[in-house]
Amino acid sequence: MSKRRKPRETAPKTKVRDIFVARPFEGLADEPEWVALRELVPAASASLTLKPEITAEYGDRPVTLSTVLPMAWPAMIRRDGEVFVGLQRHVQSGDVSRDLAVAILAALRTEPGEPVAVPSLPGEGLRLQDILADGPLDVTMHDGFEYWLDADQIQDANVKASLERANASIYPTVRLTAAKAAYWCRIAPDKGHVRWVLADDEDRALDALARLSAAGDLLLGEETKFAGMFRAHGLLVPVWDIPGEPEGADWEAPLADFAKRYADTLAVDEPLDAAARRAKQGLIGRQLTLR
Repeated sequence: MSKRRKPRETAPKTKVRDIFVARPFEGLADEPEWVALRELVPAASASLTLKPEITAEYGDRPVTLSTVLPMAWPAMIRRDGEVFVGLQRHVQSGDVSRDLAVAILAALRTEPGEPVAVPSLPGEGLRLQDILADGPLDVTMHDGFEYWLDADQIQDANVKASLERANASIYPTVRLTAAKAAYWCRIAPDKGHVRWVLADDEDRALDALARLSAAGDLLLGEETKFAGMFRAHGLLVPVWDIPGEPEGADWEAPLADFAKRYADTLAVDEPLDAAARRAKQGLIGRQLTLR
């Protein structure tokens, strides 16, 4: 009798909880967008393309990245065979890329319509960079999470309740075109944010922001405030407080102007002067780190 071929995912059971990957999406073409979808965007999706060797083993099922899934599931497979993976989920290990790859592969091994069993802590093994045919993410923004479900699933009482709770949590969000991985949102009637995930090396990005701060060029316009920045998955994300009344499209031009100032400043190689060094320390003092 011939031996049955083992599935591709046969990694050792070594625990990776203590192995922290600071930039889990590094190497993916749209690294800043992956960070933005994980940390900034309430409801969005994007189709993912698997590498040929993965589809050859598991079949050519459509795979969709979703910001969140019902009841915070890590993955699900609909009755029509489409696989969904949830990006905004509790950290399983120190490597988000590994966690997401495990969830995708677990869903691919699951029959359509059945619950997906994802291990609470994966061992060493394949990451997103190993299983995805990399390219830019074609992001679709949503006003609600109905895209999760097929007609039968929406009748499930638990799933329907989760859908209603999730829809209630969505705040208005617009993907801006003036810069990659930049988003406007309104968090209150009188207050909004513009947040931009910078693709550049953290140290260079921080120096550029410090120079702009020292020159008084860090704002997006009148009645705006530089609220600070946070560090997410190894990238810097500056945040501006803005008035709540203007719509997202009204911030395209101000962000485009700032993006040009930032790009010009990023190209400066000279050491920071005294004013920029002071500004840098001020920025670091207001920086938060998300993991």
